[in-house]
Amino acid sequence: MRIATLCYPTYGGSGAVASELAMRLADRGHELHVVSYEHPFRLEAFRPNLSFHAVTIGDYPLFRYPPYTLNLTNKIIEVCEEFGCEIVHSHYAIPHAVAALMARDVLAERGKRIRLACTLHGTDITLVGRERGYFELTRHAIHKQDLLTAPSRWLAEATDTDFGTKPGRVVAIPNFVDLQRFRPQQDCAARRLLAPKGTAIVTHISNFRPVKRVEMVVNAFAVLRRRMPAVLVLVGDGPELPKAEQLARELGVRDDLRILGQQQPEPILQASDLFLLPSIAESFGLAALEAMACGVPVLGYHAGGLPEVVEDGISGILCPTGEDLCLGSLAAGLLADRERHARMRVAARARAEQFGPDGIVDRYERLLQGLLA
Repeated sequence: MRIATLCYPTYGGSGAVASELAMRLADRGHELHVVSYEHPFRLEAFRPNLSFHAVTIGDYPLFRYPPYTLNLTNKIIEVCEEFGCEIVHSHYAIPHAVAALMARDVLAERGKRIRLACTLHGTDITLVGRERGYFELTRHAIHKQDLLTAPSRWLAEATDTDFGTKPGRVVAIPNFVDLQRFRPQQDCAARRLLAPKGTAIVTHISNFRPVKRVEMVVNAFAVLRRRMPAVLVLVGDGPELPKAEQLARELGVRDDLRILGQQQPEPILQASDLFLLPSIAESFGLAALEAMACGVPVLGYHAGGLPEVVEDGISGILCPTGEDLCLGSLAAGLLADRERHARMRVAARARAEQFGPDGIVDRYERLLQGLLA
């Protein structure tokens, strides 16, 4: 297959999944062309059968805001014509599925037929796609795709409800994790650098947007910190990070924060004791899965697609939604019970092993090949 993959390059689950899937399909002999405005953070610099194509964004005085969707559409047309791509696989509906649809119309007039696949990732359905300024076009683009996938049954059903897709039209395929890259290694240099011996390390990784509810991470940590020595490690960047830092000051725990910015998460997760993910609209929770693969229990809410990943009481703990401070008390109770925490570490890794890449990439490969049959 020759596939053009469209994704965001920044930290977040959609870009990570798109990059990881592209690399693994390339390893299987398929030709992959990744298209974005910057080199995606998870995409390795060189790999046989894999190319990156940057979208050129013009600066014309007439446009108050650069029309990225048009620039992206043009790049898709160029890549498909030059390299003979047969499938355009969009990750995140806006604007990728819209641009792919426009590119297909142009290419059809030139006698070239391409098939469209779109993997929905969460906020493109639950948040951004619902906005009045995007809804109609998003719904149209979704319905025109030849293949739709989502990382959880919860998100597939949300798409049916909000965008009128026929039940079963959106195929639920879970995200996967590299079990060699993300693996337990508790005695590591990162642990010694982040906190003194005997101090619990609690971690949150995200793009720090409002949907991640980072203020709940800080509130929960403040509850935990009153009961034991602990540090809160924040990895990633985004608009809510300054607010989280200010809240930590107000709660008297700023000195216990470790704000690390954007970086590869493996050593941080391997050093961690707990992972906090309090979003109530998490479509899957890739960061949670990566934490579990490192043997780190996840604490979050029993909402969205997270219960399809975390087994409540076994590989993590899920609170009822609305109980904002329960995460802190539950975290403290778990860390204080060393035997239970140790069992949950083992169970987290065992659960993550059910999301290994081979079988999940097999499913994507069969569905994409089916488009060309």
